[in-house]
Amino acid sequence: MQVLVLYYSKGGNTKKMAEYVAEGVSSVPEVNVVVKNTQEVTKDDFLNSQGIIAGSPVYFGVMAAELKKVFDDFVSVRKKMENKIGAAFATAGSENGGKETTIFSILQAMLIYGMIIVGDPMQATGHYGVACVGSPDEKTANYARLLGKRVAELVKKLF
Repeated sequence: MQVLVLYYSKGGNTKKMAEYVAEGVSSVPEVNVVVKNTQEVTKDDFLNSQGIIAGSPVYFGVMAAELKKVFDDFVSVRKKMENKIGAAFATAGSENGGKETTIFSILQAMLIYGMIIVGDPMQATGHYGVACVGSPDEKTANYARLLGKRVAELVKKLF
């Protein structure tokens, strides 16, 4: 079983968050994690993963164009993604910077791919996904790990 942690990061904060999410996935036995940025990811990464956790910085309240391009370019595998687990995370430059709307934009793409969407667990915030302003602090890092762990555990149960 495999979970793909997919991200776009310009300044490095989203990459850091992706690494924390990946630590959470890795904590679940029998689930492998693959971490790739938007330039490295392939259709096979999508097809070979039972879960995808995607992250983006906030760009005008939605995911970065580079992440949206992946969903656009991989639309030919859309029907093969049905019933896989999907989750999202975001980083922002401002407290009022559109973190939740960015997460929603990622989740919308995953819903269109037919994926089963989950938010972060109750141990974290119990909301839409993990988000922060600037670089993730230790509290956010822990929430990111919990999100990764939740997705990995669900992948293990469903597959």
